[in-house]
Amino acid sequence: MWRRRRAPKYHPVMNAKLFAYLSYQDAPAALKWMEKVGFDVVRRQDGAPGQILHAEVRLGDAVLMVASNDAEYQRPALVGRSTGQGLYLLVDDVDVFYRNAVAAGAITVIEPENTEWGARRARVLDPQGQEWSAGTYEPGVP
Repeated sequence: MWRRRRAPKYHPVMNAKLFAYLSYQDAPAALKWMEKVGFDVVRRQDGAPGQILHAEVRLGDAVLMVASNDAEYQRPALVGRSTGQGLYLLVDDVDVFYRNAVAAGAITVIEPENTEWGARRARVLDPQGQEWSAGTYEPGVP
């Protein structure tokens, strides 16, 4: 059984929040996929036809920034059960997230499962290869 370590004392020098940003070859399609999964587009600034300069999506307290690629970026390949980098979304219902993601075109990496550390999780690649994990474990909570 996985055990939590005692949380170190943390004395913040400043308040901080972390927001991820993703760029996509087809950002409008990525936004449509995110909406089908459950995100709301809360801000969108289009550029040239088919291009998004900046967008923001929200699902509960999770916020992501999204834009069209400005270069020929390459996503890491799936090796085993991961690309080595991805997003982790804390959700109440992993199975609903997974079903919505797959119905919207995601590729299954890990079907919903119960872990040895007492959480439920799933992992998919969105239609453009971005790795998304969803689970009930909340990182950083002592």
